[in-house]
Amino acid sequence: MMWETLKKCPSPLLVCEKSSFKNTNSRHLIHVQQHYFNYRVSVLIPECSALSQKLDSIIKDLGSYDLVKDVPLHKLVCEEFITTFLSKGSFYALSYSTRIDQDNAAALLPTGKLIISMDKDKEELGLEGQSSCYSHKTPMRYVISMDLTASSFAPGGNRYKRVMWALAEKKPLKFDFLMAWNPSDDRRANLISYFSAYQLKEYQSSVAIKTLKDIECPVLQSSDLRETSTESYDAQEFSDWQGVVFNEIESKNDFGNFLSTYCCPDPNIVVDQATLCTITGFILPEKIHLLLESLCHYFTEPKLTPWAVLAVHGFADSPVTWREDEHGFHKGGENLYSFVVFRNHDYWLQMAVGANDGCPP
Repeated sequence: MMWETLKKCPSPLLVCEKSSFKNTNSRHLIHVQQHYFNYRVSVLIPECSALSQKLDSIIKDLGSYDLVKDVPLHKLVCEEFITTFLSKGSFYALSYSTRIDQDNAAALLPTGKLIISMDKDKEELGLEGQSSCYSHKTPMRYVISMDLTASSFAPGGNRYKRVMWALAEKKPLKFDFLMAWNPSDDRRANLISYFSAYQLKEYQSSVAIKTLKDIECPVLQSSDLRETSTESYDAQEFSDWQGVVFNEIESKNDFGNFLSTYCCPDPNIVVDQATLCTITGFILPEKIHLLLESLCHYFTEPKLTPWAVLAVHGFADSPVTWREDEHGFHKGGENLYSFVVFRNHDYWLQMAVGANDGCPP
């Protein structure tokens, strides 16, 4: 009986696919572009003592982002904002220090969609919304979505007037926002000017580069990927191994030493060194795509290692994962993907979300 109950419990999802960057139907770029809100990127290259010049230059030019405090939500909806920002590039905004399972939260996607995740007091706002996919029998959260670039949302129209009234007068909502605009080289002055009445601070992503010594690595071939334990290689085991390495957790333990131990998947080898680069900040998909391309070009010249990894972690409290898919927190807010890049230009893509999420695309 207990086992039957446990089987019904929600569990995290890991979705895997294998393709080649040379395949004209490869979906790798779409997956990167549509995972909008990312806070950490890790690059692991076995048998490597230093990043390539190309990778290093991209990492040093990731661009800045801003934290803007106490911004009324209607400031992201008014005509001036739409004209100045949304029509001239990809604008990203994510509410900061908001918990999607407890607080109101908001996100502005580069597509022009504004997503508001609200608690049960949504009725006070007076806007139509769908009950959360992760509500109980009685809805406790609602998701409101509006396309700010749609013709039906033209300034002066009834829809526009109602939204402005709801956000500016009926229930004014304020958030601290992380914001970034791509391209942003000569446009940050517009951002500073538009939000001049609010506290605004510019940040750069932090970068940590380490050389790992005598690290156990799985022996991988691009043809090895499997999703079940009855085939040639276990995707979940490799995903777990990545988490151990990226978080620099000790894995060289004897089974009898601790109640809980971890060992590198078999088959494995010990490599003399590996380079681990960890980038933390508000990292745009456009920059991640450049990193991925550069990692592919890393194998243009012969290398000792047959593969390298790029892993991307999304914000645990982002209202969305990929595209406009609703994100639920559950226990840890898992929301991530990784590419294993092989020297023959094949790749594995692994996408993982928590129990309160739909299947990744």
